[in-house]
Amino acid sequence: MNICVFLSAADLDERYTRPAREFAKLLGKGGHTLVWGGSDVGLMKVVADGVQEAGGRLVGVSVQFLSAKARPGVDEMVVARDLAERKKLLLEKADAVVVMVGGTGTLDEATEILELKKHGHTDKPVVLLNTAGFYDGLKEQFRRMEDEGFLPRPLTDLVFFAEEPVGALAYLEESRGVA
Repeated sequence: MNICVFLSAADLDERYTRPAREFAKLLGKGGHTLVWGGSDVGLMKVVADGVQEAGGRLVGVSVQFLSAKARPGVDEMVVARDLAERKKLLLEKADAVVVMVGGTGTLDEATEILELKKHGHTDKPVVLLNTAGFYDGLKEQFRRMEDEGFLPRPLTDLVFFAEEPVGALAYLEESRGVA
C-alpha cells in the first residue's frame, strides 16, 4: 500500500518522535511505501529513516521552494511547482493517508483530504494519529461539527482517530483489505 503521511518537518522531542519511528518501522516491515513531503529534516526525516531502515520504499513529493531540503537516495522524488500541486500529487500517489503531528501545513493537508472525502471525491481511508493527545481539540471540534449538522456524512466515514501507531496501520490495512 502507498501510505501518504502528512506531518511536521520540525525537530520535535521524544514524545512525538518515538511514535513516528514506531509507525515508520511498522510501515516498512509491512512492505508498504511511504509517500511524504520529501524533506530530509525534522519529523519527516525521522519517518523516512524508519521506513527505509525497515525495508520500505520512499516516494517524496517536494516543492520548488523547499527542494534544497529534499531527501537524497529515495525510490522516487517529484518536485512540484507549488503547495497546491504538491498536495494533489501526494494524494494521487497514495492509497491511504495518515496525519501525524504538525503545524498549519499539516492541518491544511488534513482538511483538504477530509473535504474531498466529505464530497465523495475520494474513498481513501484517513487516520489522524493522535500522538500525546495532540489532536484532542481538533477531534472535539470535528464532533461538534457533526453534532451541529455541519458534516453531511458521519465523522466515522471521514476519519479514524488512532491513539497508537499500531492501531493506525491496522485500520488502514483492514480498510484496504491488506490484513
